[in-house]
Amino acid sequence: MGWKGILGFEYGIVQAPLGPDIACPELVAAVANAGGLGFLRAPDWESPEYVKELIRKTRKLTDNPFGVGVVLAFPHKENIKAILEEKVAVLQLYWGECSKELVIEAHNAGVNVVPQVGSFEEAKKAINVGVDAIIVQGREAGGHVIGQDALISLLPRVVDLVGDHDIPIIAAGAIVDARGYVAALALGAKGICMGTSFCRFLSTHESYAHATYKQKLIELDKTEYTDVFGRARWPGAPHRVLQTPFFCDWKSLPAEENESNQLVIGRSIIHGVEKDIRRFSGTVPNPTTTGDIESMVMYAGQSVGLIKEIIPAEEVVKRLVEGAQLLIHQTFSLDSV
Repeated sequence: MGWKGILGFEYGIVQAPLGPDIACPELVAAVANAGGLGFLRAPDWESPEYVKELIRKTRKLTDNPFGVGVVLAFPHKENIKAILEEKVAVLQLYWGECSKELVIEAHNAGVNVVPQVGSFEEAKKAINVGVDAIIVQGREAGGHVIGQDALISLLPRVVDLVGDHDIPIIAAGAIVDARGYVAALALGAKGICMGTSFCRFLSTHESYAHATYKQKLIELDKTEYTDVFGRARWPGAPHRVLQTPFFCDWKSLPAEENESNQLVIGRSIIHGVEKDIRRFSGTVPNPTTTGDIESMVMYAGQSVGLIKEIIPAEEVVKRLVEGAQLLIHQTFSLDSV
């Protein structure tokens, strides 16, 4: 079963590389210490020494392995080189081509490669280049969404595609509790990936999200698939966000409009760099953020209504594992069928 682990990790529970810096060393280490696979998020610009610093800071907080996520849509070659030099356990890739050359380079460094895909075609390419596992993202997911298929239809197709290949499939998209975990296992997944997609690791004590953002995940229960935020910085990258009052007022923003000519509504320190946050930018608030927090983007998956409290990351892992075991052994035992 999925709770027995993937890629040598104790449990098949993955904390997504929440961007731009919400997946901080404290969150990743807490997940790793609980037996899950946590991912740091590399900056969306080249900063290899900072990437190494992030990795080393995380290693001071845990003796367990972890990974780093990289968005291939942004400059990344030097960052990936730094990740491989540091020999983290897993390199997670998203929104770009995972080449055979990169997989070979990572394997030569002793690093597993796990791309996140949103379509059957992407999964086929990933298998062909020899990746070590695949995260399958459904359209229900929060944050940036690469595909159009729902998880319940895409996941079993990819599981069947993998067949006898020793490539674990990890489900991503609107799973926040043990019921979703068991459902993903029933569809053939070996693990689940949670972050913005599921809001669950986002709404933990350790996550580097602003307190107001975390509170909105509890207060609000509706999301929408849109392209309103970050059009200039990351064109052609739709996303799922909370239906905040600001978003509801502006969700019909004309297609020719973007954040580049908008008012500055706040400032934030992101990966050590101070940045202006303009209206409609795709940058979520972190604890350093000042300004009009409630007018900033807040990514969330469709299951946000199931988030009722902010808890430690360790407790998230514990509840998922124990809850899944209980469901399978009691609710779905042979005696109950």
